[in-house]
Amino acid sequence: MKKMTSRKSGFTLVEIMIVVAIIGLLAAIAIPNFVRARTQSQKNACINNLRQIDGAKQQWALENKKVSSDEPDKDDCQPYLGRGDNGIWPECPAGGDYTINAVNVAPTCNIPDHELPE
Repeated sequence: MKKMTSRKSGFTLVEIMIVVAIIGLLAAIAIPNFVRARTQSQKNACINNLRQIDGAKQQWALENKKVSSDEPDKDDCQPYLGRGDNGIWPECPAGGDYTINAVNVAPTCNIPDHELPE
């Protein structure tokens, strides 16, 4: 009677190395795109926050009969930034700080690329 020896099947080292190389290549392509998309998303959110602040500033000026050279502070604009008397002051998603400026000047963020379009 012959003894049947079975050979266990599995992956060779070369096959595993090829799979690891392909995964590394895909990660090298995907990670920079992810970082770029995240940066662009933060920039867009910041610009939208600046638009909200500008709208609140304009509304404050109209309701309080202010001239274009008047400069509101954060407490003046905050009620116009949401529902109720205590609006929520927006925060820059990239960690910047907002400057309100005068009524006739657009608000700014201290991150260079984050600014309202003309």
